[in-house]
Amino acid sequence: MADPNLSVLTAMITPAVLISGAGTLIMSTSTRLGRATDRVRHLTARFKVLVSAEGRQEALAREEKRMIIRQLPRLTRRTRILQRAMTSLYLAVALLVLTSILIGGASLLGNPPGPPPVVLALLGAAALAYAALLLSFETRLSARTTQEEMGFLVDLGQHYAELYGDHEPSGKLRHES
Repeated sequence: MADPNLSVLTAMITPAVLISGAGTLIMSTSTRLGRATDRVRHLTARFKVLVSAEGRQEALAREEKRMIIRQLPRLTRRTRILQRAMTSLYLAVALLVLTSILIGGASLLGNPPGPPPVVLALLGAAALAYAALLLSFETRLSARTTQEEMGFLVDLGQHYAELYGDHEPSGKLRHES
């Protein structure tokens, strides 16, 4: 017959694996949130330059201002999604830790744990799944803003290529070997 203490320990470790995964997601989501916040600050500073007399003289200044105006609401949405994901991840960790505590506490008291740890574990896993879904939505938003910015940079490169005669008749940039 298996050692009952070992069974309890095994039951307590199962939520710990999910806690570790949630912790990794918390760290990466925190980094993503910081990057999105920094991006908003950078675009705001760049917009201030573009609306100045000197900035209005820059190539494609009007187009860049439009791009920034389109990106700021998306970045705001991204930060809100990331904040919700972080909240959900912290909730998942709390529920999974409580699951382990209930399993260990019931064992110490000599009682069967019953359904509460199972319910908490399911809620913790659901919170983790919800956060993962939010992060997938945020990733799509991030990709969309990056693609838009890359499109602008291609246009800017094309502008300068035409200005300095570094373009093919087809309108594409000429790459020198």
